[in-house]
Amino acid sequence: MTTTEWEAGVRLDIDERGVATVTIDRPDVRNAVDQRTHDALNEVWALMEGSPDVRVVVVTGGGDRAFCAGADMSAAAVGKTGLEYWAGLDPNGFGGISLRRTLLVPIIARVNGYAVGGGMEIALGADIIVAAEHAKFGLTEPRVGRLALDGGIHQLVRKVPHQLAMGMLLTGRMIPAQEAHRMGLANEVVPMDDLDAAVERWIADLLASSPSSIRAMKQMIAETGHLTAREARGMRLPALIDALDSDDAREGVEAFQQKRAPKWTGR
Repeated sequence: MTTTEWEAGVRLDIDERGVATVTIDRPDVRNAVDQRTHDALNEVWALMEGSPDVRVVVVTGGGDRAFCAGADMSAAAVGKTGLEYWAGLDPNGFGGISLRRTLLVPIIARVNGYAVGGGMEIALGADIIVAAEHAKFGLTEPRVGRLALDGGIHQLVRKVPHQLAMGMLLTGRMIPAQEAHRMGLANEVVPMDDLDAAVERWIADLLASSPSSIRAMKQMIAETGHLTAREARGMRLPALIDALDSDDAREGVEAFQQKRAPKWTGR
């Protein structure tokens, strides 16, 4: 296990399997993100993109009260506002991840408490959401006169049915984890004591799949959402080409024929 910590309250742990855990560790402010924390998270995602041995990323919050309470709204943390704020938004979204399209490793959001505002935007940037029963989700920006511009509005309406998304967006209300599960936002909801075991089950399933195939699927989905299914199928994307001619593709067939578990190299 290797651990790297940033003074801005971010910790990165990578185990021997290539599973990286990114923890926003600012429990005194419910893991809210200020500019320094945002910059540290962007460093983490850049490291993940440049680490071919990382197979899965888990993002979570320190403690058991909050996943992430969004932007740090304390007087010392609030910076630009209005059009100036909008013009300066990170193209990768809140926390550098809610709109990121270049990280082709699967991301699990381990939601261990409140995921509100930017915290919910981070969860929306993940591929899989596993939540504790006491967790709550919400894009609460309208209740403080703001907008979920960092991925919340545009991601939510693409991920859940329109009326359900609008019900959350226009009211700014928080919903319990079970409701998030019913609307298709969360993949699994479990008691807090079972959260790590549930995340581990998802990790095991991801590690059982070819890294080359996963990268290809993530790139295909990220780059073809505006196309018809037939148009999307014809896109010759780099990760797809690599996967089709990869050692993983040959290994998968050989392992099936030999009735053994495949040994993936990601190449």
